[in-house]
Amino acid sequence: MTLSFSLTKRLRQWRYEFSPSALSLWATLWLIFAVLLLYPIAFMLKGAVVYEGRFTLDFFALLLRDPQLADALKGSFGLALTSTSLTLALAIPIAYAMVRYRLPLKGVLNVVLLVPMISPPFVSAIAVRKLLARFGPINQLLIALGVVDPTNPPSWLDYPFWGIVILQVLHFLPIAYLNCVAALARIDRSLEEAAQSLGAHGFRLFRTVTLPLMMPGLFAAGSLVFILAFTDLGTPLVFNYTRVIAVQVFHRVEQALEDPTGYAMVLLVMVLSVVIFWTSKRWAERWQVQTMPRAAGETGECILPLPLAWLLFAAIFLVAFLAILPNIAVVLNAFADRWFMTILPDRWTTRYFEQLLVYSLTATAIRNSLLYSLASATLDILLGLAIAYLVVRGKAPLPQWLDGMAMLPLAIPGIVVAFGYVGAFANTPLDPRQNPVLLLIIAYAIRRLPYMVRACYAGLQQASEILEEASLNLGASPFRTFVKITLPQILPHLIAGGIMAFAFAMLEVSDSLILAFDQRYFPITKAIYALANRLEGGVQMASAMGILGMLVLGFSLVLSTRLMGRRMGEVFKV
Repeated sequence: MTLSFSLTKRLRQWRYEFSPSALSLWATLWLIFAVLLLYPIAFMLKGAVVYEGRFTLDFFALLLRDPQLADALKGSFGLALTSTSLTLALAIPIAYAMVRYRLPLKGVLNVVLLVPMISPPFVSAIAVRKLLARFGPINQLLIALGVVDPTNPPSWLDYPFWGIVILQVLHFLPIAYLNCVAALARIDRSLEEAAQSLGAHGFRLFRTVTLPLMMPGLFAAGSLVFILAFTDLGTPLVFNYTRVIAVQVFHRVEQALEDPTGYAMVLLVMVLSVVIFWTSKRWAERWQVQTMPRAAGETGECILPLPLAWLLFAAIFLVAFLAILPNIAVVLNAFADRWFMTILPDRWTTRYFEQLLVYSLTATAIRNSLLYSLASATLDILLGLAIAYLVVRGKAPLPQWLDGMAMLPLAIPGIVVAFGYVGAFANTPLDPRQNPVLLLIIAYAIRRLPYMVRACYAGLQQASEILEEASLNLGASPFRTFVKITLPQILPHLIAGGIMAFAFAMLEVSDSLILAFDQRYFPITKAIYALANRLEGGVQMASAMGILGMLVLGFSLVLSTRLMGRRMGEVFKV
């Protein structure tokens, strides 16, 4: 009774404090989140803990008792921990060298280090699998160098765990590198200078002063890489590695309504991801240290002897080259007409690119992806703009809760959202087994909404509120003020966020693999997966489609950076 009275009183206060239109928009956004994000999770929770009308936790216990599922859970943890540790082990020294030392061709290094971001590891894995074949290019190179026996070369594909780890480390390296660079750039160098004056030098200085000051950025990088590696679906599928939880979830999609262990498995993945995400944020806040900003124009770069500077450049470039090697493999596969028992293709062709527009599977997939991505980007623009406006301008109650809900998809993996949609909307007009178009668009939009909100958030923080108030004082309606005054100021950020949402939707993996059942509705990534399993020209056509996606994403990143400038990093800020 007291709770009901307090809620009614609070609602009345909000009615007078905020405009009816803002409250209506706020309520609509919460309804959208409830239906598209919270309802599928609640549906899976009910399916996992309620069986034949009674509460049970048997399906969660089964995850640990079933040897196959328990092994998959351990395999996912082992894979994620190994990939995260190796990624940070590479990213930290590279970032330190790039920030603290004046190196030759540093701009070139920066570009090369970020190239792996334009292609998901799933696409690269298809081409790398050919490189690692028993008589593939890697072994041919080792044979030419006299390292291995030409009659009995090693079979690298017998070790899929390490193949997946290498691909994940090379792909996630730019994410960790950017976080480490940002963490180093925020450090007040006077703290290190004070430690040096007290006798700390070299590794001791780095371990006792620099590394602790970098911890917030390292926690952010580590948690993000861990979640991405833990829930990676495409790469283990390509390597036929079933000892990970994401692949087990994928194989249970068809039995989503009959086998409740699938719900229990997906909820376990979600809980682990959210806990890791939340814990990393809390730890990062605990380690956060307020430092003085660096003076304008001060780079803090140390000048090394020229031979040492070139040696350091060579070491970083070698790592960067290895990171883009999977992308190079995709290109080589796409143009290779004949590539058998040679280091490089001995015959080249462009016919696989020509076939993309005439072969029914690829032509339909390209058309579908363009439709899905455009529709999801449009939805992201509308939702992201509305959420950011209510949060930044304080036009509705509980803005922090609304912002937190918009950021929730960062912590919830794509396999959770997609699996939830399969179960929650089965036997309804939205059933993805009949027609997944609408759910694919919604899933793409939900997954990329946080980036769109942050892009609009960054734009609204720069937009002048004084001009808006002047427009209102002169008699313009709030809507007209928004269209004529606010929107033109944030248009570059809006376009940049929309471009990013479109590009990443084109290469979305988990939602595409799980929700698209019928070939008529395949997007690009599901078509790539289907082509990769074809014997005649399948890998080449899959690689050609991968290049198409890489070009779209690369162009989008460049264009978005030009539009947003230095505030581009705000798009990826949690």
